[in-house]
Amino acid sequence: MGAGHESGLYRPGTSLVHRLPPECKLLAVFAFVLAVVATPREQFWAFGVFALVLVAVARLAQVPLLLLLRRLVIEVPFVLFAVLLPFVSQGERVDVLGVSLSESGLLAGFNILAKATLGATATILLATTTDVRGLLRGLERLRLPRSFLAILSFMIRYADVIAGEMQRMKVARASRGYDPRSLLQARALAASAGALFLRAYERGERVYLAMVSRGWTGSMPMLDERRATSSQWATALALPAAAVVISASAWTVHL
Repeated sequence: MGAGHESGLYRPGTSLVHRLPPECKLLAVFAFVLAVVATPREQFWAFGVFALVLVAVARLAQVPLLLLLRRLVIEVPFVLFAVLLPFVSQGERVDVLGVSLSESGLLAGFNILAKATLGATATILLATTTDVRGLLRGLERLRLPRSFLAILSFMIRYADVIAGEMQRMKVARASRGYDPRSLLQARALAASAGALFLRAYERGERVYLAMVSRGWTGSMPMLDERRATSSQWATALALPAAAVVISASAWTVHL
């Protein structure tokens, strides 16, 4: 599944985290994120411990911390929203460096920023240590609907094809004097979007008919039937287990 397409996020390696079965890593990341979300926002120390746990996993996976920081740029919109909250929220005000800020807004902004950063970091670690085919294989082993997985796998497989078609249409527009800075050219862009949709739909129909004629039954064959061992599950679930302990402690220990 997903042959011929590799995620730009994946970083090949031979670490223990790389070798874990994808279904173990998917479930571990999902459980870790749930534990982070369930942690009370007032317990600042808990989020620091979560961050240390992720740093330890990154070191174990031999993923440079600088690489993680660069990829965390994806959460910039959340950062901007979190920064604005103390200024626009209502409630009691506190002075920070001479600026009046909402106390509830500060807590809400920290809550969004901390949990979004931890969740994004865990997801980036997953994508960095697991290739696309592995992720799809893991989702199938976790019993996700096969029709959903088939759609997802073909979306990934043909993303480059659609991107190439978009690039060719862009070159064609430019050769005909298209100027993206002019609102008068919006009609050409809308026509291109419609043409791209029709071409993608027709290509999908042709691919589907070709697959049916070759015996397509609605699901991709499993090329690797090996299942995760109990030791591999125990290793992967160490991350969410630590997160659950931290979250439970945050509810009972108030620092």
